[in-house]
Amino acid sequence: MRHAMIDVKPIKIGDRIAIGVSVVMPEGPPLIFIRGERGILFCGYLNADAAEKFGLAAAIVRGVASVEDALCARVSYCTKKAESFGVQIGMTGKEALSLLL
Repeated sequence: MRHAMIDVKPIKIGDRIAIGVSVVMPEGPPLIFIRGERGILFCGYLNADAAEKFGLAAAIVRGVASVEDALCARVSYCTKKAESFGVQIGMTGKEALSLLL
């Protein structure tokens, strides 16, 4: 589904599906996140402290402009819950997402 400001698309990894979302921001880079069944991969716009506080399984990638970029970028931060699923700093977004599905 694509609108002028929001792009939502399925991301298939193995036999699992995640939902990738890109939101155009006024005068800035897009907000990117990919929602898996157990957790989320998101760009630097979103707050790591809040993700930790709420107990989310979350991994952050930075400097991305698309869902595809997020899958290729390296994880710069992950919550303790994401770590419990095997997510590690330095793995690709796709590797992290495969653990969050």
